[in-house]
Amino acid sequence: MTVHFIGAGPGAPDLLTLRGRDLIASCPVCLYAGSLVPEEILAHCPQGAKIVNTAPLHIEQIMDEIRAADTAGHDVARLHSGDLSVWSAMGEQLRRLKSEGIAVTVTPGVPAFAAAAAALGAELTLPGLAQSVVLTRTPGRASSMPEGETLTNFAATGATLAIHLSIQNIAGVVGDLTPAYGANCPVAVIYRASWPDQQIIRGTLADIETRMGGAGITRTALILVGPALAGDGFDESCLYSVDYDRRYRPQSADSPWTDWTPESEVQP
Repeated sequence: MTVHFIGAGPGAPDLLTLRGRDLIASCPVCLYAGSLVPEEILAHCPQGAKIVNTAPLHIEQIMDEIRAADTAGHDVARLHSGDLSVWSAMGEQLRRLKSEGIAVTVTPGVPAFAAAAAALGAELTLPGLAQSVVLTRTPGRASSMPEGETLTNFAATGATLAIHLSIQNIAGVVGDLTPAYGANCPVAVIYRASWPDQQIIRGTLADIETRMGGAGITRTALILVGPALAGDGFDESCLYSVDYDRRYRPQSADSPWTDWTPESEVQP
C-alpha cells in the first residue's frame, strides 16, 4: 500500500500532470482538499472509489482514513492544490506516515504563482530587472513567520515577490514594500488563477488597494510585486544571441554531450 501525494494544480482541471492523472485513476481511495481542488479532477477516480473531502477533517481524522486504507491494502491518492512543495501541510502528514512505515510518493503539480504569471502573460525574471522570484507570505492564524523572513527584507533584494495567503493584509503588504520598491512599482492581484471565475487586478503599490475597490476578494488570491511585471525596460537575454556560445545546449534531444564540462569547472 502506498499514499501518493499529488499536486492537483492551481484550479483548471486540465492543469494536472499525466502522472498525477494516472495515479488518481489507479487508487481505490482518494483524499482531496475540497476547498481548493476542483471536483472535475475527481472524474479520474476509478469506478467505486472511496472519495473523502478532507477540508472539514483534522490531521488525525485524515490519518485514520489512511490507516483504514492501509489495513485494506488500498493505495491512496492524496490531492492537494497547487504544488506540494509549498504551504501544502504535506510535511506533517509525511512525518506521521514515515513513523508508521507507510510508503509514500510525491508527484509535483503546477504552482499557483506559475498559473498567475501565465494569466498575466508575464515572465517574472527579466534580465536587468529581476533574476529571482521569492515565494512568501505574511503571518496568519495557521503559521507565523521566522524572524528574518519579512517583506521588508525580501524587498531589499529587488526580486519579484509572489505573496501568497495575504490578500486580507494588502494594506500591510503595500506599507512594507513601498519604501524599497517605490510607489510606482507594478502590482498584480490574481484571484483564483486558472479557474473560470479568475480575476486580474493590475496597479501599482500606490493604487492597488483603490483598484481592488469593492471586488470582495478576501481569499484564494496571489499578489505579485516587482519591476518585471511592467514587461519593459529590461535587457535582451544572451540566450538566443547570434554570438552566444551554445556548448552547453544540445541542438536536439538526441545530441550527445561528449564535450560537456560542468559550468562550475569552466575557467573564466
